[in-house]
Amino acid sequence: MSFTSAKIALVFDWMTCRGGAEKVNIALHSLFPKAPIFTSIFNAQKFPEMEKAAVTTSFIQHLPFAKSRHQLYLTFMPYAYELFDLSGFDIVISSSHAAAKGIITKPETLHICYCHTPMRYAWDNWQNYIREYNMNRLFKKIAKRRMHKIRLWDRLAADRVDHFIANSSIVEKRIQKYYRRPSTIIHPPVELSKFKIAPATKGYYLAVGRLIPYKKFDLIIETFNQIGLPLKIAGTGNMEKELRLRAKGNIEFLGHVNEQKLAELYSECEALIFPQVEDFGITPLEAMASGRPVIAYAQGGALDTVIDGKTGIFFKKQTPVELKAAIEKYQKTKDEFGPKELRRHAGQFDRGHFEQKFLKYVEEKWQEWQK
Repeated sequence: MSFTSAKIALVFDWMTCRGGAEKVNIALHSLFPKAPIFTSIFNAQKFPEMEKAAVTTSFIQHLPFAKSRHQLYLTFMPYAYELFDLSGFDIVISSSHAAAKGIITKPETLHICYCHTPMRYAWDNWQNYIREYNMNRLFKKIAKRRMHKIRLWDRLAADRVDHFIANSSIVEKRIQKYYRRPSTIIHPPVELSKFKIAPATKGYYLAVGRLIPYKKFDLIIETFNQIGLPLKIAGTGNMEKELRLRAKGNIEFLGHVNEQKLAELYSECEALIFPQVEDFGITPLEAMASGRPVIAYAQGGALDTVIDGKTGIFFKKQTPVELKAAIEKYQKTKDEFGPKELRRHAGQFDRGHFEQKFLKYVEEKWQEWQK
């Protein structure tokens, strides 16, 4: 059977808000627009790009608070994905950071998983993830007790995948460590055309993302409280109230901003502050596409996108002292970061390159599968 005639399905983890994984999902839908989508929870209002897509959701979709508090149903996710009927498809592409890879396919079906990370709350530093997450203590106790079974399921689910794609070098290592499987790196895309270089900056620093513990907004706020420089924060999350109470007057919370406003914020900032360990991290590339450098913690996906001294500045410990020193270093060397060079670097990760690499990979694996 030729690749063009193969029936393809896409399987995504919950689609309740827009983040890095969801941007990859949008790109996959664009690449395979006729492929039906299977996901546990879908908030259609958040994804106008998928207005015409054939989306099948799980029983979790209809449970209370599913679209706003998917964390309540994490232990149901494995069962939900195993219930999906994918028997009518030749190729299944899962985009997974949790349970989506656990779908069950028939022996003749090729299953390719684009892995954003092995299930973070089950494997990598899982104790801190549960301890720091803002949820009821009873739920935390239940989650800890059930995590062993979730790990067992996740390890078995990984064996159902025929080929893994990793979104970064660190995820490639995690897949090898936890699943004992090789993978091919294809970095997530940045849509270069949505970002432009501003004539001049407006002197503020910028932080972007969900206001949740592992994003380290508390570190950013503590540092900027000390140095007094202007900081804008774009995003919402369950730590917002706490962070607002901590912040001094030089820090401005913008809440949720649309894509047009975000592009403007990137282009007019001094630099993006990126202190967390991400599986990959799209925001540094969006900042660079806007001609702005990144002050980043030297771990995780940032190592794949930021070049120290050329497209940004690294700091090696997640402390106010280290972050402050990196900001001071940037202020002394800011003229060395050329906006056009930064945008050119981001262009290596443009969506067109992603689509070309991904399509070539899937087609090659399908040809091998046919032999």
